Amino acid sequence: MRICFVTNGTLGEQPADCNADVTVFPFQSLGEVSYERELKGETSLFEDVAILSKMGQNVVVCGCYTNARGIKRKSAVVAEKGRILGVSDMVNRIDGSEYRCGAGIKIYDTKAGKLGVIVAEDLYFPQMLETVSRCGADLAISVFETLNEGLELTLIRAGAFFFGIPVCMCALGYAQAADPMGKLRFSSPKSPCVLELEKMQEFHIVETRRRGFFLRRRTEF
Repeated sequence: MRICFVTNGTLGEQPADCNADVTVFPFQSLGEVSYERELKGETSLFEDVAILSKMGQNVVVCGCYTNARGIKRKSAVVAEKGRILGVSDMVNRIDGSEYRCGAGIKIYDTKAGKLGVIVAEDLYFPQMLETVSRCGADLAISVFETLNEGLELTLIRAGAFFFGIPVCMCALGYAQAADPMGKLRFSSPKSPCVLELEKMQEFHIVETRRRGFFLRRRTEF
């Protein structure tokens, strides 16, 4: 799988020679998207994402700030070959942030593989990566804003190791990726930058012992 990270600039600045299976943009590339204005045809930002994916015949994942009649969320729109597959919202709101929480975690089944999208601060909640891993994602893509002194690098390495899937991150001015062994596989401040990533699916049987957990069958029927 060939992944292109465009960490600076806008959608229109994507390189034509990227030849990527997946292209990822951070939040500032699309900015704020008003659902109301999109539906009225006053803006066409989601359409721009779809068109870009059609031009590249690939998958495009782009961070954005969505506005639904004054309710703002951090989101990521996913398109493949000219078709919008869906929008993922950040589902964890911290300390009453102005950005509200969304609902549900999505896995996108694409020709590049099954992609789990982790939006912004959702990366700080390990259950997010655990969920996309358990639901069969081949790759987790974290769309972030601005990195916080190496914290996010530690989190993607730990998450990749704990839950057995590669984790890629695209943030403002920087991209990085970790493999299921917990190793930093890729990092670059360049825009665009490209990662060649092979599919990694390795399973192991893990057994534990615990007390309790008594189950008794009901016989009085």
